[in-house]
Amino acid sequence: MIITNIETVPGYDVVDHLGLVQGSTVRAKHVGRDIMAGLKNIVSGELAGYTELLEEARFEAIDRMKSEAKAKGADAVVNVRLSTSAVTHGAAEILAYGTAVRLAGKDR
Repeated sequence: MIITNIETVPGYDVVDHLGLVQGSTVRAKHVGRDIMAGLKNIVSGELAGYTELLEEARFEAIDRMKSEAKAKGADAVVNVRLSTSAVTHGAAEILAYGTAVRLAGKDR
C-alpha cells in the first residue's frame, strides 16, 4: 500500500476514487512519564517518553487508516494528513486521514 501526502503517485494514474479513509487513536499520559517530564522541564531537553508515545500513536493511526483503505480495495492513500487534538486533560487523539484510490501505471 502506497501512502503519500501529495495528491498523486508519480508513475501511476488514479483510476478509481474510493473516498475518505481515516484511522485514529486516543492516548493518555502515563504517571511515570509525567514525573520524568516534570524533571526534564527543570533542566530542559527532549521529553523522550512523550516523543515515543506520540510516535506510537501516529503509527497506530496510520495503520488503522491503511486497514480501512485495504477493506475498500485501495492500492494507495493520497493526500494524507495527520491531526492532533486534546480529548480531555492528559489525553490526546491522533487522526490520520486521506483519500483511498486505485492505481494503474508502470508497476501495476
